[in-house]
Amino acid sequence: MLEFENMLHNEFTEPQFLFLFYAIVFLFGICVGSFLNVVILRLPRHESLIKRSSHCMTCGTKIRACDLIPVFSWIFLRGKCHSCGEKISVRYPIVESLNGLMYVLTFYVLDFNAESIIACVLMSLLIIVGFMDWDTMEIDMIVVGLIFLLAVPAAIFTDKVSLGQRIIGAFIISLPFYVIGEISRIFIRKKTGEDFRAIELGDTVLMFAAGALLGTKAIIVSALFGIVIAAIVGCINKYVTGSSKFAFGPFLSIGIAIGVLWGDRIANWYLNMLTAPIQ
Repeated sequence: MLEFENMLHNEFTEPQFLFLFYAIVFLFGICVGSFLNVVILRLPRHESLIKRSSHCMTCGTKIRACDLIPVFSWIFLRGKCHSCGEKISVRYPIVESLNGLMYVLTFYVLDFNAESIIACVLMSLLIIVGFMDWDTMEIDMIVVGLIFLLAVPAAIFTDKVSLGQRIIGAFIISLPFYVIGEISRIFIRKKTGEDFRAIELGDTVLMFAAGALLGTKAIIVSALFGIVIAAIVGCINKYVTGSSKFAFGPFLSIGIAIGVLWGDRIANWYLNMLTAPIQ
């Protein structure tokens, strides 16, 4: 098991070391985030992730190596292609920075151990899920499958969640999601003639995979936060656009990220509050 006895939360750890460590983690995170942009863009189009070099989406010019530095190149280029001058979406540095910040936050909360390393991989996969679903209203099953597979190293290298908790966690949210989706599908079809579900299968499978990784307590907290955030955004979307359709995956991904970092703590705090004797 990879464990360094609270290396980052140790009172004897030098501040200079912490600064350097988090700086390296952030830089590594934004480099990985650069690849996440490629995945988010190409995977829905069924394009190769490695064969074709990065290029301008407007003029097709191959991007120079000096312009591939995550975040900083976008800033130096002022958000424009060096060849045609067309604007480059601000989402590229946002994804890169978000991945770097989530890596830093993960190590800050969980310290440096096997759990935090697995959690960082999960954070990157959640970013892919969230942004792809926002763009396409679909969740890629390959990415969800990778989230499910993370449960294997988590079970081997950590002892935080038991096998029983992983099995229950896989079904405790996904099964109600599936039932709600099937029932809503019947009502929506009768009312509008359209064949879609209030909770799509992709969202259900995502919670199944995340539940197998996080366990019972954390996935319940994840679902709670994801549903509440989605409900708030859904109401705003309904007011602004008049449409009830919106991607659920991004908000479930946010909820799962919260569950990874603080899920067990929140659940234990709530359970302790319920069982605390009344003074």
